[in-house]
Amino acid sequence: MKRRAWITLGAVVLGGGGVAAYAVASPSDGGGGVALRDKRPVKVYDLALPATATSRRELPRKDTEQFSLLGISWTGATKRLHGTAQVRTHSIATGEWSGWRDLELDVDPLEKPEAGTRGASEPLWVGASDGVQVQVARKNGTTTALPKGLQVNLVDPGVVTDAEAKQPEVTAEPAGFAVESDSPAASTSAAPTDTTSPSAAPTDTTSPSAGPTASASASTSPSASATVPTAPPSTVPKPPITSRAGWGADESKVDDPPTYNTDVKGVFVHHTDGANDYSCADSASIVRGIYAYHVDVEGWNDIGYNFLVDKCGTVFEGRAGGTDLPVLGAHTYGWNRESTGIAVLGNYVSTTASTAALTSIARIAAWKLGQYGGDPAGTVQLTAGATQTNYFAKSFTAGTQYTFNRISGHRDGFNTQCPGGSLYGQLQTIRDWAAGPVQGLKTTTVDGAGLSGTTYYAKGAITLHWSATTPAALISKYELLVDGKAVTTTGGSATSAAATLALGSHTVAVRATHQSGKTTTTPALKVVAETTAPTFSTTPKISLRTGTVNTTAVPVALGWKAADDKALREVKLLSPATATFGPTTTTSNRTAASGTASTWSMRAYDFAGNYRTSSPSYTPVILQETSAVKSGSWTSRSSTSYLGGKSYSSGSKGASLTWTFTGSSASWVVSRATSSGQAYVYVDGVKVSTVDLKSSTTQYRQAIWTKTWSSSATHKVKIVVVGTSGRPTITTDGLVYVK
Repeated sequence: MKRRAWITLGAVVLGGGGVAAYAVASPSDGGGGVALRDKRPVKVYDLALPATATSRRELPRKDTEQFSLLGISWTGATKRLHGTAQVRTHSIATGEWSGWRDLELDVDPLEKPEAGTRGASEPLWVGASDGVQVQVARKNGTTTALPKGLQVNLVDPGVVTDAEAKQPEVTAEPAGFAVESDSPAASTSAAPTDTTSPSAAPTDTTSPSAGPTASASASTSPSASATVPTAPPSTVPKPPITSRAGWGADESKVDDPPTYNTDVKGVFVHHTDGANDYSCADSASIVRGIYAYHVDVEGWNDIGYNFLVDKCGTVFEGRAGGTDLPVLGAHTYGWNRESTGIAVLGNYVSTTASTAALTSIARIAAWKLGQYGGDPAGTVQLTAGATQTNYFAKSFTAGTQYTFNRISGHRDGFNTQCPGGSLYGQLQTIRDWAAGPVQGLKTTTVDGAGLSGTTYYAKGAITLHWSATTPAALISKYELLVDGKAVTTTGGSATSAAATLALGSHTVAVRATHQSGKTTTTPALKVVAETTAPTFSTTPKISLRTGTVNTTAVPVALGWKAADDKALREVKLLSPATATFGPTTTTSNRTAASGTASTWSMRAYDFAGNYRTSSPSYTPVILQETSAVKSGSWTSRSSTSYLGGKSYSSGSKGASLTWTFTGSSASWVVSRATSSGQAYVYVDGVKVSTVDLKSSTTQYRQAIWTKTWSSSATHKVKIVVVGTSGRPTITTDGLVYVK
């Protein structure tokens, strides 16, 4: 199969033999030379569908010139095609044929079509292609004939020069708008100069243009005027708009001057149908293709939509006449006289529109309605310009008023799926965003402050973070309120603001101002600024506890008490190990190094971030049994299981060992077994306990008895063998104390 590639020649031959060359900087010549960039005009090719049967028309696979958008059309603008139309296309990029795709046939007719206008499907963007296959069939069970003159119409959107491809952000336009063409003299729908291709012939551009700006069919409907009105100011800012020159409109296609409505009472949202996987770099080409389709295929005077929006949120000027004026469009049959039409590039039957696209629709709708005092969230009475039934089977009678949402979907006014079920379900979001106030505003975090219950505590400096569901482009500003007064103001794209609070209790909130001027404020947060550090009412202290003793580690209990005048947050152990404790915890079982002085550093924090540190030092000391004063009979035993490898054992009733030390805590370390006996414990000459060393399993180096004092002092601990019947023997491994 033949595949034709477009060759860059540095110039393009226009209809009538003229040659237009465009100079642009060449990246390959070091910037010192000038290279030519082709302008490929928009072209439209028409292929007739052979009349093979009364109920079906087919076009077999066919090589064509390059095109990116297509549709089918037929003779008679008021005729409808009751059936289906499907197309397949051959991709230049992949070399593959696509699957069958349906064309949308429920297209609005013109309210007052002129001779030469054609009925047509919605155009379908397919990307760069060079082959097509078509099948059209009438609806099952009907005898309605297919319309005459069926064609598939292929649109090549061409290439715009670098000089033309500027996309300015329009902020204002003169009230007296007039179309001025800076495009080549020949129509871009002219026949290509290469006539050897067996593909379709170019569109016949001699047919008269349609009049989508003609008067309404009902005399009682609002009238439009060719007089250029004065653009009223809007209550909201004008969003950036890519002008017709920016997307490469060939103004020579527009034969008639624009017609104007009295005002804009409502907005109708559309989708253009076609693929959603287009690159936003191709959006201008898609708009050029739709423009050529409306004018060269359907015979309209101009593109039907007032504005077009791509999935990246870029807004394109549609029908000529001035974006800030109430230009009469051709987008919603029966309702064009009091509205403006916004179309999103793509198909949104089952796919939702992007946030960027919804944002731009909301901005355009709010701006246009704001010129005429319309509330985007409200309703309005519109006068029907035609008798018809909409998608929901609601009937309209020409000349009668009906209630619409200010922002409605195409299907609300006409019997079509447009703008697709998914986008239609997003219209309320668009209304909310366009009308204001800011939606979904809430505070999220407060840096520099800690939350206790419902109150935040800070030293003074805080940063408040927030979020909102309304896009930033529709928000004028945010204000950080302290005690009801704005102390910091940020732009609409900000998500945080900082402030320094005076000592004391405050309320803090965020106020968002929508571009409409409506405000919303978050619930106030209570924030207390304070600089008082916590205190340790009980200094951190280690006490010996029961457990297994080693020559390197002794079981201890760490105790403390901390408090704060506002709210204690936590206490951290900094050394000799690390740990974090809640505000009500006052003890923790740890181990301490034997014979080594260790600093037990703890830090108490409040919720404001104030803190206090306490760092006492303690040394656990192991006193071997040999350091005790003996009384009675004791036997020395040796084993690696004992502290220091040795221990004392005695079964003699009344035998005793006495240790003298200076410290704040003590523990007696023993060996235990099934045959172990009992011992009395005396502290400073007073019997304080009877300890039974019996155990079902053999255990060594067990701190079995402990005693702690409030402060360090000199003490004597004496153990005495009880001489328990049947198991009189005890084995002692020493004494541990803390100094």
